[in-house]
Amino acid sequence: MSKEDFVRIEHVGMKYQSVNGEIDAIKDISFTVKKGEFVGIVGPSGCGKSTLLSIISGLLRPTRGKVFIGNEEVSKTSEKVGYMLQKDHLFDWRTIYQNVILGLEIRKNLTSENKEYVMHLLKTYGLYEFKDKYPKQLSGGMRQRAALIRTLAVKPEILLLDEAFSALDYQTRLAVTEDIYSIIKSEGKTAIMVTHDIAESISMSDRVIVLTKRPATIKNIYEIDLGCPDRTPLKCREAPKFREYFNAIWKELDVHVQ
Repeated sequence: MSKEDFVRIEHVGMKYQSVNGEIDAIKDISFTVKKGEFVGIVGPSGCGKSTLLSIISGLLRPTRGKVFIGNEEVSKTSEKVGYMLQKDHLFDWRTIYQNVILGLEIRKNLTSENKEYVMHLLKTYGLYEFKDKYPKQLSGGMRQRAALIRTLAVKPEILLLDEAFSALDYQTRLAVTEDIYSIIKSEGKTAIMVTHDIAESISMSDRVIVLTKRPATIKNIYEIDLGCPDRTPLKCREAPKFREYFNAIWKELDVHVQ
């Protein structure tokens, strides 16, 4: 293990029971993630990407193998992990501020220090003026920003993003990925993102892990070096090497239209 390795996935496998017997969802997956790194995971639909994220988060126990965050083995859900899903799961009857502090309330950790931190996040990322508004009064992009601030409010060490932008229309999605990437990097967080969008994974990630069809194994890992100074997802999409990475990963996925 390198000193910089913050997350370790070691020979993880997952089997499910079905009426037809055992089904392998994931088979012998191993990789590491460094502190502050942004790693994208892509693979064919239904290959087990979300299952892998659930194992890393502690929501699922693998059939075999181990996951470590820091030096601690993951055996249950942990306060070190923040999760962002496809839906923002903001409660319509709570204001944005009340939604953002929800995790702190649940953990009974709504201290004056943490309230100040929430206010800092709202001011820094442009939602302070909307803190007394309700979710229905905000755009889809602003709602996702609020969902991320709610996740950051509990000070997780790693963020897991599971198709976090897929419910948004294309233009909003581009703007939101720019927004969320900037916030994650500004806060110095480690992130693992599952997405079906190859372009999204290349534009945001330091590395992209390509999974095979089920049972998922690692087919390839791409170190993404687009040569973008002051890197942002939109700038990366314009880089000359972007298309090369896209075509290579597309071929790896071996997608066929029926």
